[in-house]
Amino acid sequence: MVRPIGIDLFSGAGGLSLGFEQAGFDVRAAVEIDPIHAATHKFNFPDCAVLARSVVGLSAQEIRDAAGLLPDEKVDVVFGGPPCQGFSMIGHRSMEDPRNRLVHEFVRIVAELDASYFVFENVKGLTVGRHRAFLEELVVAFEKAGYQVRTPWQVFDAAQFGVPQHRQRLILVGAKRGLAVPKYPMALTAPADAKAPTDLPKGPSARDALADLPDADKFGKLAHTDIVANVTYGKPSAYASEMRCLNNDSWHFGYPRNWPSGSLTSSWQTDHTEISRMRFAETKSGENEPISRFYKLSVDGLSNTLRAGTDGARGAFTSPRPIHYKYNRCVTVREMARLHGFPDWFRLHSTKWHGARQIGNAVPPPFARAIASKIISAIGVTPSRPAHAINLGDPALLYMTLSEAAAKLGVEAPNSRRDQRSGTKKRKQHETEAARLAALTALSNG
Repeated sequence: MVRPIGIDLFSGAGGLSLGFEQAGFDVRAAVEIDPIHAATHKFNFPDCAVLARSVVGLSAQEIRDAAGLLPDEKVDVVFGGPPCQGFSMIGHRSMEDPRNRLVHEFVRIVAELDASYFVFENVKGLTVGRHRAFLEELVVAFEKAGYQVRTPWQVFDAAQFGVPQHRQRLILVGAKRGLAVPKYPMALTAPADAKAPTDLPKGPSARDALADLPDADKFGKLAHTDIVANVTYGKPSAYASEMRCLNNDSWHFGYPRNWPSGSLTSSWQTDHTEISRMRFAETKSGENEPISRFYKLSVDGLSNTLRAGTDGARGAFTSPRPIHYKYNRCVTVREMARLHGFPDWFRLHSTKWHGARQIGNAVPPPFARAIASKIISAIGVTPSRPAHAINLGDPALLYMTLSEAAAKLGVEAPNSRRDQRSGTKKRKQHETEAARLAALTALSNG
């Protein structure tokens, strides 16, 4: 059966891409300006074309050519979350603010690709105060481009869709005029920390997400790298079982990946001082540690919103990772991924800084899947499971500096002060990692 075709703009590492794939789409192309994110996307979606460039000036034909689309192949949906930089001065005709050009480019590309549907996601703040005027202008822009928008728009909490994290996002969906306009998804779960009675099943808690994972601090190798093989996992919750892909239903309608399921990945240790660990131990679950202000996970509650921080060009600040509810340390990138709904086969950049940033920028895949399922319903397609599995990409994509990733993808590297500072150190690490990467390639493809 032919799967509907999706295009991901501002893709990051691929949270939306994964959700749409799991709903039954073939994501044929992704556009992402950050080479580090683009390389990670390429590792996890090796059959998807990645354009490591800005959307500004990017033509629909360039996207179609990269995706290998035949002249008669239709783009069913374009989805993405363009950064909106002009919010501080939102006012009349804010769509024309040059800082909001990326949003304008999103509308343009949707129209030029003649996509049947679109999904626009963004921050909740776009719906309140003066920012609301921008959102109203955006709806008008889509209507002028020939699309009917489902209004009123909606803001969702990812915890309503089986994600063990509170994360609120605006979703705007629309259809080319004359087609059925997709509906918004209904909540599937009640947040694990919900107090009010509900008919919905309780979603997973932080313990459900993390309890079966081995403690990264127990493995000496993880002081120097992000992966260790042949580890022993604990008894999984239903949620953890899905993250580990222990049954066929865990893949939903996505392509199964061939991956080393006995390994622990994206788990580079954090070198906390003993004083910090003492403070973490003294902090009560569900509260913030008073010095660092790090949030300590509650066993039966949810994670706070995992944020990305700033990029390297603006000071390289990563928002703090929460403290583990059991161990006196911050959670690893893999544990963040579990709290975000990324399955264990999905890998992030090897460094804690880039890996955490990729998760903080991503839409949780279970939430994305719920949205994408409504697009599938509007199309009128009954999704089916792929008949074959695919190999993941080259693990070296996850160990590159910004300049190395840019060179690999054939683009010029954006300026990054952090990347310049870390380049020498990373090159020395790469010298000792060459043999390990060769072994990882065999593991990932076996």
